[in-house]
Amino acid sequence: MFDGTNAELGDFAASANLDNDQFAQLVQSDPAAAARILQRAAEHGDAIAQALFAQLLLDGNGVMRDREMAWHWFQLAAHTGHVMAMNMLGRCCEFGWGRAIDIELAAVWYRRAADHGLDWGMYNLAHLHVSGSGVAMDRSLAYALYRRAADLGHAKSMGIVGRYHEQGWEVPADANAAFDWYRKSAHGGDFRGQCSYASLLAQRGQIEDAVYWLRLAVQTAIPSFAIKLAETLAVSAQAEFRKIALEIRQCHTGHAVMAADLEQALHTAA
Repeated sequence: MFDGTNAELGDFAASANLDNDQFAQLVQSDPAAAARILQRAAEHGDAIAQALFAQLLLDGNGVMRDREMAWHWFQLAAHTGHVMAMNMLGRCCEFGWGRAIDIELAAVWYRRAADHGLDWGMYNLAHLHVSGSGVAMDRSLAYALYRRAADLGHAKSMGIVGRYHEQGWEVPADANAAFDWYRKSAHGGDFRGQCSYASLLAQRGQIEDAVYWLRLAVQTAIPSFAIKLAETLAVSAQAEFRKIALEIRQCHTGHAVMAADLEQALHTAA
């Protein structure tokens, strides 16, 4: 689904005479049925349904994957003012979903979403300003966008704002501010924020708390991030961190952790 679309589901659920939980459950248990309901409403001009149906088409969830048709429905929804659809058009342009890659057009749609107050639009536009893709490279503007999104409760942006404060990018280095932003990001559910928070907790000697957040992060981290995390934890002086590294390896390689490996991780200093 969209990034952060529980509210979107809820809005459409009301129009479909279902409550939030019922429609969300329908999407999970019978996405094909949900897709049929959404398609009918989309064809009758419901912008929320158009955007949600587009996401199902993009993902191939309950329907045959069709990124060109996803683009079509996102466009219809965006042009009638659906803010998340604007953001998703930006994603389609940036990654070539259903159309040719066009970073400059992606920036246009992200900016429109951001100007309408959408945190994800701010976050995605900020990313482009960091890299200078399709827009001028401007890390100061990127920080301002991340900060706006963070102030709206966007967990990923909170973690990046924390990084700015930790590294002294565009703002004075401030370890306490970094700690606070990482904590907010971690509690907001972002796996990168959780790892950054765990790192600062470990630096403060709060190993048990750090282990808790690392384990939580691993549950939602993308594989490439988890594997890199395992490489870092594997050489830690903390036995519990090395144990987590082995567990990640087991999860992402499918190989069982041997008792001897676990014993070594727990008792052999890095």
